[in-house]
Amino acid sequence: MLSIILIIISALFFAGIISKTKAKLGGRKMPSILQPLFDVIRLFRKGAVYSPVTSIIFKIAPVVYIASILSVMFFIPIGQQKSVLSFDGDFVFFAYLLALGRFMIIISAMDTGSGFEGMGANREALYGMLVEPAFFILMGSMALFTNITSFNNLFSYMHISTNLSYLTGISAIYVLMYIAMVENSRLPIDDPKTHLELTMVHEVMILDNSGFDLALMHIATWFKFAIYGALISNFLIYTLWPLYLQIISFLTIQCIFAVTVGLLETFRARNKMDKNPQWIIMLTAIAIVTFLTALILTQKILLN
Repeated sequence: MLSIILIIISALFFAGIISKTKAKLGGRKMPSILQPLFDVIRLFRKGAVYSPVTSIIFKIAPVVYIASILSVMFFIPIGQQKSVLSFDGDFVFFAYLLALGRFMIIISAMDTGSGFEGMGANREALYGMLVEPAFFILMGSMALFTNITSFNNLFSYMHISTNLSYLTGISAIYVLMYIAMVENSRLPIDDPKTHLELTMVHEVMILDNSGFDLALMHIATWFKFAIYGALISNFLIYTLWPLYLQIISFLTIQCIFAVTVGLLETFRARNKMDKNPQWIIMLTAIAIVTFLTALILTQKILLN
C-alpha cells in the first residue's frame, strides 16, 4: 500500500511543479504549487452540465477513466515495496487498463456529436495506437533481460552492470518519459494551453465536460503522470537501500520528472500535426534498439 500512497502524494503536486517551473522560466509570477489542486476543488463544488444530445456514455466516461487509472496503481511496485496486485504478464493488463480509460473518453467525445471533439477523438485514437508498440517492446526487452514477466519482480531483478545495460536503462527511461507525454497529450504532441480547436487533442475532447466530470479528468492526468514517474523511478532506485532512502529517492525523482516536463514545455516547440505520427513511431524505433540490446546482453544474438 505504501507504493499507492506515494504515487497519490506525488500526483497531487505534479501539476503544480510543472506550472511553477514554466512560470519561473517564462519570467512570470509563480503560482502556488497547490493552485491546480485548488482549481480542482473549485470544480468539484460546481454542478455538471450535460447536453441533451449526449447519452449515459458521456456521463459515466469520466468515472471509468479515472477508475481505470486508479486500478493501474495497484500493479506498480516502488523499490522493495511490492505492488498490491501482481501476476505474470501484468504489464499487459496495465497497458489495457489505460487503454480502457482512453477508449471511454474517445467514445464520450464522439457521443457529444461535435465535429471538433470527433477530430480530437480521432487523433487520440491514432496516437494511442502508435505508442502502444513502444511500451510493449520496451517491457518485452525488460522481460527478456530478467526472465520476469511481472512488474513486481521485473525491476528488482534488473542488473545494470555493463555499458550495454546502462544504455538499456537510459533508453527505457527516455521512452517511458515520452510515452507519458503522449499519453497525457503534452508537448511536443499537444499543447494543453492552446485554444485553437483545430490543433487540440485532449483539450478539445473534454470541451463539453464541466464541474465534477472535468475535475476527474484533470486528476486522472495527474495520476497518469505519477504512474509513469513511478515506473521511471524503479530504474533508478536500488532495492537494497533503506526504506527511508527509497522514499526520498522516489519523491525526488518525481519532482525531477515534473521539472523536466516543465523544461520541455518551455523550450520545445510543438510538432506540426502531420509530424506527430512519425515522431511517435520514433519511440518504437528506440524501443526496438533496446530490444536488440537485450538480445545481445542475454546472448540470444552473438556478436563476432
